[in-house]
Amino acid sequence: MSTVTVHVGTRTYRGSGIDLSVEGLAPMAVYEAVVAETTGGAETVGETAGRVVVESPNPNTGYETLWRICEKSTNSLLHSLAAAARSRGRTAPEDDERVNVEATLGSLDVPTVEMTAVRRRVADAGADEARLGERVAELRGRLQARRETDESTEGVGDVRQELSETVARLTEVETERIAAEQALERAEREAADARDARERRLRLEDRAANLARAARRRLAEGVYDEFASALRSVPGEADAGAGPQAFRGDPVTARLAAVRVADLDAPVVLSVDRFDDADAAADALDTPVVRV
Repeated sequence: MSTVTVHVGTRTYRGSGIDLSVEGLAPMAVYEAVVAETTGGAETVGETAGRVVVESPNPNTGYETLWRICEKSTNSLLHSLAAAARSRGRTAPEDDERVNVEATLGSLDVPTVEMTAVRRRVADAGADEARLGERVAELRGRLQARRETDESTEGVGDVRQELSETVARLTEVETERIAAEQALERAEREAADARDARERRLRLEDRAANLARAARRRLAEGVYDEFASALRSVPGEADAGAGPQAFRGDPVTARLAAVRVADLDAPVVLSVDRFDDADAAADALDTPVVRV
């Protein structure tokens, strides 16, 4: 079991079981310090007055699931056991396909197609075309009526001028309407492609989720005998049963046993009162412990 060093401001704690309960730290502060140390983000003690720095081996696979032991665990037993299995280097047959599916998901482009503005453009152009068409018909009717009744030609020039301008504007609007309709057709094709892409994404997401569940179940079942044995070494009442679905017990006991099964080098954060002290917890769990 590895030894861990924790700096809280200018104070230093060292050991496989470290009790930081007097420091009043949030569990997440310890976790973030472990991750910061792993990624090279930790600072020197002199620069971190009031801050936490953890010196420990790098967290391995599964640590992000098992790092905390608390009364209200958010992970299912299958998640915990699968994480324990992966911390020991175990894999599942579903892993390769899931990686490929997730890679496809990551490269899948699902565009957002804005239809409202395109439809409004078509509607506006159509309305303008109808209005101008009515005006052209009205002006032509007035000119025709004057010719048929031999009325005075006074004002005819103005009507003809307006008619010419209105016809020209109508031609422009007809062109705009045609362009708008073509744009709408393109947008509708793009929207159909986007729907197809969304449906494909949903299918891939479902497939990835199904593969992940199958892998968790397989991994959990692969370490279940060891988990059942570990239950006898940690405090708490539980009945392992024949498999994960048959387990009867509280989630804290389950998490303690899962951590004992796991091969974790970085410290887990303990915030339950199941052990006399941090050293006893580290011995029972066979992993470094920081108690908060």
